[in-house]
Amino acid sequence: MTASSLAIQIDKVSGDSAKSQADDVAVEEPLEIRLGYSTASGRTASSVSITMRTPGYDADLARGFLFSESIIRSASDVAKIEHCGPPAADSGNHNVIRVDLAAGVAVDLGRLQRHFYTTSSCGVCGKSSLDALRMTGAESLVDNHMRFSRDVLTAMPAALREQQLTFDQTGGLHAAAAFNAQGEIQVVHEDVGRHNAVDKVIGSLLANNKLPASDLALMVSGRASFELMQKALMAGMPLLAAVSAPSSLAVALAKEFNVTLVGFLRGDTFNIYSAPERIH
Repeated sequence: MTASSLAIQIDKVSGDSAKSQADDVAVEEPLEIRLGYSTASGRTASSVSITMRTPGYDADLARGFLFSESIIRSASDVAKIEHCGPPAADSGNHNVIRVDLAAGVAVDLGRLQRHFYTTSSCGVCGKSSLDALRMTGAESLVDNHMRFSRDVLTAMPAALREQQLTFDQTGGLHAAAAFNAQGEIQVVHEDVGRHNAVDKVIGSLLANNKLPASDLALMVSGRASFELMQKALMAGMPLLAAVSAPSSLAVALAKEFNVTLVGFLRGDTFNIYSAPERIH
């Protein structure tokens, strides 16, 4: 596996003094996801995404991304995932991963085009973003009656922090974790991109046939954006908790699809923005 941190030399400044010392920084490299699939004229391949990520668990990231965007629906839709060529440091091939879909899996690349204007980094209005999500087949979780205790929620930030191993070295990574009603973390991942960390979690759950994750909640180390709420919803997760603030569009999405949204989860306090009935 490619290293997630890199040792470098820095100048440490404190007041009027400075000294040279070793430090670790989080690795950030591009990952191109190529999709292989069947068409009427035979097999073809397309480059469908390039994301800046922390190397490692690339197959889970690719699975999670494609599932979140409704390109795949189950683990059986994927025939093979592999890096293109040997992972030699000077080849760049470890930064290209190909996902070959099983024969007969229909592909709608238009879903990926819609993805590019549902991110929080662009200026498209909230109504357009919500309309795009409805087109992916997202379903309301109003019939999901899972409940999570306050004690489980307030213990989760510390539990997540304990498993942020690369963050301890670099201080530069986001984390995401899926946990159950007993407060047990089922899977956790770190990445320079908060959306990538969530994709890795969802991809791992998909690979282990644990989607929809109707009995699990999602914990993220940063803010709760529309994109993260979208991914939690597509994974069937009834609760998203964040240590920081949610965006207005994340709140709107949570309310429309009845996902419990918790923000500012710090110490023994938190805010509930949607579906408070799941918290007791």
